[in-house]
Amino acid sequence: MTMFSFQTVPQIIMQTGAAAALGPLLAKRFKPGRVCVITDAFLHRSGLLNPALASLNNAGFAVQVVDDVQADPPDHVVEAVAARAGEFGCQLVIGLGGGSSMDVAKLVAVLLAGSQPLAAMYGIDKVEGERLPLVQIPTTAGTGSEVTPIAIVTTGATTKSGIVARQLYADMAILDAALTTGLPAAITAATGIDAMVHAIEAFTSSRLKNPISDQLAIQALRLLSQHLLRACNDGQNLQAREAMLFGAMLAGQAFANAPVAAVHALAYPLGGRFHLPHGLSNALVLPHVLRFNAEAAAANYALLADALLPGLQGSQDARTMAFIGHLEDLIAATKLPMRLRDHGIDESALPQLAQDAMLQTRLLVNNPREVTESDALAIYQRAF
Repeated sequence: MTMFSFQTVPQIIMQTGAAAALGPLLAKRFKPGRVCVITDAFLHRSGLLNPALASLNNAGFAVQVVDDVQADPPDHVVEAVAARAGEFGCQLVIGLGGGSSMDVAKLVAVLLAGSQPLAAMYGIDKVEGERLPLVQIPTTAGTGSEVTPIAIVTTGATTKSGIVARQLYADMAILDAALTTGLPAAITAATGIDAMVHAIEAFTSSRLKNPISDQLAIQALRLLSQHLLRACNDGQNLQAREAMLFGAMLAGQAFANAPVAAVHALAYPLGGRFHLPHGLSNALVLPHVLRFNAEAAAANYALLADALLPGLQGSQDARTMAFIGHLEDLIAATKLPMRLRDHGIDESALPQLAQDAMLQTRLLVNNPREVTESDALAIYQRAF
C-alpha cells in the first residue's frame, strides 16, 4: 500500500438537539470562560441560536455574539471580527453557521493567539504559532468546513484566496441536524451539491488521494445522492437532514486530505465577480468539468458509478457517462436553474472568468487533467 497521511478533527459529536445542550457539552472539555460565537446577522435575528446561547450562559460561560459575517467574507471583515473578539477577551471561539462563519471562526482563533497578520497567512502552511480553542457547529449540509483546515477569504473586488494550515482544524465539530431543518429547498440543493463536489473531487484528486479519503468520499456520495431530493422536498425530514449533514462532514474529511480541483477553480470566479453562492457556483460548472475530465478520470468515475448505481454494466467509459448522466438528472430534479445566463451572467464575461480561473493554481494542480485558459473558456461556454 502506498504511504499516506490522514488528518481530521479530534472529536466529532453527532446529536440532534446538541445545540440546546451546548453548555454542558463544552464544559466537559473546556473550562467555562469567555466565549465568542461567530455567526451571521440573519441567523442571530432568526432566534435559531437562542437555545445554544442560553445553554452556554447557564453553564457559566460569558458569551459574546459577533454576527458581522457575510457570505464570501472580505479580509477586512475577518480582521474586524477578530478585533471585537479580542476586545472581549475571548478564550474560546465557536463558529456557528454556514461555511463563511466557520471559516472566519478559524481565522479569529489563530489571529487572537498570536501577532501574525492575516495577509501573511494566505497559501499552504503559512500560519505560524497555534490558536485559541475552536468549536465548529454547521447550520448547512454543504461546506464541510467544520472538519477542514481551510478558510476562504475575499481579498479584492473579485478575488478569493485560501488559507490552508493544520492550525485551522477545530478541537470539536458538533453536528445537530435540527439546525438545518429550516433551510429552503434551493439552499438545501446548492449546499448538498457542493458537498457532492467535495466527495467527487477528493476521489479523483491527482494529489494526496489515499485509501481513507477514498472510502469517506464514496460513503459521502452515497448518502448525499440518496437523500438530497428528500431533504429538498421535505425540509422537516430529520432523517434526510441527518444523512445530508453526516455526508457533508464525511466529504469534508475527504477533501481536507485529498484536495479539490477544477470544479472549485472555475466556481470561485462566479462567486467573486457575480456573488453567486459557492454551492450554486459549483453546481453550475460540475457536469461540464466532469465531461472535460472524463478521458483522464474514467477509471475513478466508473468506480463512483458502481457505488451509486449498483448492478450497472458496461465498459469503463460507458459507466463514466452513466455516472455523469445520473448526477445531471439529480441536479435537474432539484429544479436549480442550471445555466450561467439564468443568473445574470452575460456571455461577454466568460473570457474574464476563464482568466480568473487560471489564478486558482492551488486547486488546478489537483485536477486529473490539465486545464488551460482555453479549456476553462470552453467549459464556461458549455455552462452558459
